[in-house]
Amino acid sequence: MVGNLSCRNSNSLHNVIHHIVFEVSDLARAAAFYDALLSPLGWRRHVNETNAIGYGISRPILFITERTSVRSEGTMVSLGAPGIAAVKAAWEGGTGSGGSNVARPGETSAHGSGSYSAFLRDPDGHDIEVTVSQD
Repeated sequence: MVGNLSCRNSNSLHNVIHHIVFEVSDLARAAAFYDALLSPLGWRRHVNETNAIGYGISRPILFITERTSVRSEGTMVSLGAPGIAAVKAAWEGGTGSGGSNVARPGETSAHGSGSYSAFLRDPDGHDIEVTVSQD
């Protein structure tokens, strides 16, 4: 789960992942997709520039940048959701805003996933899982 990966060090939690960047071919198209996908998870835009958008809850951790040559092979990120309704709403928002279905919301036992997840692909081919967070 983006931003939730942590490790123990001296009895305190430290973030392992600071941020992630997805390169997209059309920033406006990607913004419509990510706005619809991330809003049900409580995420908002923290950075809104002409060549980049940064999303997160309390700080930006997922950046979308526009590039002319985009490579998305093997890219996958799993985002934690507060519950089943949020998983469904995020999947519906994403697939209704240019994303494509990979696996409809439902129970899953995929490696590292929560007990309820949905999988979709953004307009540039980045794979995204939305899962009920277990932490």
